[in-house]
Amino acid sequence: MSIFGIRFDSRSIATFCCLLGLLAGATHAAPEQVQNPDPPHLFLPKSSLGPEDLAVIVNDEDPLSVQIGEYYKTRRGIPEANMVHVRFAGGASVMPRAEFARIRAEVERKTPEPVQAYALTWAAPYRVDCMSITSAFALGFDEAYCSRQCGPTKPSPYFNSASHMPHTDLKLRPTMALAGTSLHNVKALIDRGIASDHTHPGGTAYLLSTPDKARNVRAFIFPELAKSLSGLLDVKLLEQDAIRDKKDVLFYFTGLMHVPGLDTLDFVPGAMADHLTSTGGQLTDSGQMSSLRWLEAGATGSYGTVVEPCNHLAKFPNPALAMHLYLRGESLIEAYWKSVAWPGEGIFIGEPLANPFGGYTMSTEGRDVTVRTQALEPGVYGLISAPSLVGPYHAEPGVVQVGPGMNELRLRNLDKPVYRLVKVPPRGLGR
Repeated sequence: MSIFGIRFDSRSIATFCCLLGLLAGATHAAPEQVQNPDPPHLFLPKSSLGPEDLAVIVNDEDPLSVQIGEYYKTRRGIPEANMVHVRFAGGASVMPRAEFARIRAEVERKTPEPVQAYALTWAAPYRVDCMSITSAFALGFDEAYCSRQCGPTKPSPYFNSASHMPHTDLKLRPTMALAGTSLHNVKALIDRGIASDHTHPGGTAYLLSTPDKARNVRAFIFPELAKSLSGLLDVKLLEQDAIRDKKDVLFYFTGLMHVPGLDTLDFVPGAMADHLTSTGGQLTDSGQMSSLRWLEAGATGSYGTVVEPCNHLAKFPNPALAMHLYLRGESLIEAYWKSVAWPGEGIFIGEPLANPFGGYTMSTEGRDVTVRTQALEPGVYGLISAPSLVGPYHAEPGVVQVGPGMNELRLRNLDKPVYRLVKVPPRGLGR
């Protein structure tokens, strides 16, 4: 048995190129006519965004932004073509909409068309007029994404979406800020995100029901959420103001103006944490607790609102969606963005490509392949096969069922050179 641990997701460009070369000379003869046939090559559906999908926006007038961009490019392997440079006077909390319009137009012009998402490299400005800066870059500035007198806002087309190509499918690029007040802090954030990739970590989800009634509005979903995660994750439902002295924090969702005890916690690399309050997204000058405190304490992603949102649930992350999508192998930026129905007033911060539960491990024995992954959407899948990467592809008989959590798929007697696992639509794969 040969164990080669290839992860066939969007990060595997080098592997893909290698396979392309191998398959170019693959024989089309039947297996019984081939001496020492190569093992079959199996490709799985795209399950998350990768470095090639992300453009990093750098403010060349801000030395910290330049340093963050360079470090992230090197550590994550961001293509040089995806490094987008602009210039503006940084440091202010709010960017005027006219200046933003100029900068976003420049960014859109410089961004390669295949790019699906953005990373910003500053903590301020965190806002464009009444919108957060991450939502303004993602959706374009539009007052419909801002509320009037605590009202609703325009919804996000990305909410609870099945898409892994948001720009291609929905004409938006979800955006997250690599935010921090020092290079040291942001480097540590980036390193945590990378360290989390495909580790399938243990850890605990802490869902707190606090005495703060106005900010505790998410708590009513926590009991049902805990049931849905049974067998997938250790979940603690607690009725208290905060947790202290925990060494296994993977998720932490609460509602409080200031969250005490963060300095007593150890966060698992890739951890997601936020507190529902009015101005947590005012990163550098909030009168409440800034969402940056979560990142400084060791979380890898967080969220907060930049203007008064009132306590509309739709303006904050839905922990059920965020956790389930993350556990299904989506990247941090995807899982967090898809969990907020009305994101116009909220800023997403963290290491966007952190992906603790993604990736695939495969083992082969002769013509049999075993795949272990939890980075597949639950459902029914089938195989299509071809004599080469370019096809033609034909449906193979039989299907496999994929459930939530870790799946082990045992695929037997794969006698063609190339296979792809595809989700079966209601009418089947066809031929």
